[in-house]
Amino acid sequence: MCSTGALLLAAGESRRMGEMKALLPWQGTTLLRYQASTLQRAGLSPLVVVLGHRAKELEGQLAGIPGVKPVVNANYAQGRSGSIKAGLSALKPCEAEALLVLGVDQPRRAGTVERVIKERQRLRPLITAPAHRGRGGHPIILSCQLMGELMAISEEEQGLKAVTRRHRGETHWVEMEDDEALLDLNSKEEYLRGFARFGEA
Repeated sequence: MCSTGALLLAAGESRRMGEMKALLPWQGTTLLRYQASTLQRAGLSPLVVVLGHRAKELEGQLAGIPGVKPVVNANYAQGRSGSIKAGLSALKPCEAEALLVLGVDQPRRAGTVERVIKERQRLRPLITAPAHRGRGGHPIILSCQLMGELMAISEEEQGLKAVTRRHRGETHWVEMEDDEALLDLNSKEEYLRGFARFGEA
């Protein structure tokens, strides 16, 4: 039976942050291990983690997490679109009926992930995503019907955003009570603010 799989994107160089985002402290561990463990506990399978910069070092963070499949995007410097396509290429046909996509710099609690999954399973729209006060957030779950479009994305055409814009009318937004679904840790300042609210164990 096909399931909901996940792509956890952790291939970038973290230039704006000034240090590896994946290795930053979060909930008593690292961002990478925290998020991979959360997605695994939510029942997402397969769970593909796309690595790139310092891949061997980051792969060690995944040790002992059941079902994790690390994939290396050798062209990680060319952007996020290549990492999504590298992750998709690691999946077998019909291995997943839908795919959750999340960046390692977008840490989410289990409850947030599980609620989006539940809504996806209930309604089965093309796209399911959380929202807070009218603003769309992450993680995004995409139907396998969109896999062809995902394999054709490029940074020049705004990657995943282009796909979600095309299907905005076929997106089910899951309204969340707090703004965790909008959390995106691109800079040191954003990380420190996010950690103060959600990152302490």
